[in-house]
Amino acid sequence: MPASTRDSDTVAALLLDAADAIRGSRFIDHWMPSMARYDAEELMAAVLGTELTTRARRGRATQAQRRRFATMVARRIGGEPVAQIIGSIRFRGLELRLRRGVFGPRSSSEFLAEEAIAALRRRRGRRLAVDVATGLGPVALAVAHEVPGAEVWGVDISAPAVRLGRDNARRLHINNVHFRVSDMVDALPSRMRGAVDVFTIHPPYVAKGDLGILPREIRDFEPLHSLTDGSDDGLGLVRRLAAESSEWLRPGGVLLVEVGTYLSRSAQAVLRRAGLGDVAWKKDSLGVTRVVSGRQPRLRG
Repeated sequence: MPASTRDSDTVAALLLDAADAIRGSRFIDHWMPSMARYDAEELMAAVLGTELTTRARRGRATQAQRRRFATMVARRIGGEPVAQIIGSIRFRGLELRLRRGVFGPRSSSEFLAEEAIAALRRRRGRRLAVDVATGLGPVALAVAHEVPGAEVWGVDISAPAVRLGRDNARRLHINNVHFRVSDMVDALPSRMRGAVDVFTIHPPYVAKGDLGILPREIRDFEPLHSLTDGSDDGLGLVRRLAAESSEWLRPGGVLLVEVGTYLSRSAQAVLRRAGLGDVAWKKDSLGVTRVVSGRQPRLRG
């Protein structure tokens, strides 16, 4: 809508201008046409401190709000992720605090959490779940929140990420989740060997040779260890967890791995070579392959 035919101070007009500006940034991965609009709306909602209802969109922003919004939009145009600009992100209904230097959760990982929750709910009695490379713990927190009777662990090699996971758990009063600094499963309590119902992992699956082609919003704003494990194919940590999971999973327990669609077949092969059975891939609501799964063989007899 031309500026001459609309009030440039209304929230709706500011949103249109911001979306256009964000859409033109070369530092952002515009993987979905509507992403620029969503980004602008998230930033404005943070500025206003309220949901963008029809009434809010028709309202006028104050001068201070316009300045703050313009600053946020400029940061987004420069490639900084929205969650880092705002300092928080919503994940399966939970508002999680985020800090620079800790990987920002992706909405795609909600499907990984959903699959873990479903697997635990099918299990009777004591239930135990472990999220490896947990970051600030979105999957672990969501699983613990939605399956309150389960014991949930989140492990990560990054101490700042683990501290943030603990902070989020305390703030959200989720008491059945535990966070620990660990190189994969090395620091898990030994009592958990052979008892884990579900392992989840969203590994750093960018091949080391592909780091240079990542968009700036990822390459310059996320910790390197959260992007790549240094392997040639991006599946180094998947191979390691698949091999080690046999010591920790109970018979019938599952390993759930979130990877890019292009790695689905390779990840399945890794799980099969590690001796896991019932290897399969699962699509999310958009029809995109998000999760590869494998099951610990059941005891015979």
